[in-house]
Amino acid sequence: MSTQRKRYSAEFKARVALDAVKGSRRSTSSPYLRVHPTQITHWKHQLQKRCPNIFSARRDKRQHDQEAFQAQLYQQIGQLKVELTG
Repeated sequence: MSTQRKRYSAEFKARVALDAVKGSRRSTSSPYLRVHPTQITHWKHQLQKRCPNIFSARRDKRQHDQEAFQAQLYQQIGQLKVELTG
């Protein structure tokens, strides 16, 4: 008899991990959630590792857009130089 692997939603994982970071008693009582304590710790570490990326995503996008715009300007400059010399 095989057992079905449990799958948890991203919202559930985030809520449990956030409770674990806060030190909430509810997150540490794994029988209440029916999740192994090691799994909760793993989700907590994932949250702590990826959390800074949430706030840096906008900056990365802005920098990428600026680099693309700069590349487009350099291309236009190159085309204008070719037109002047040709």
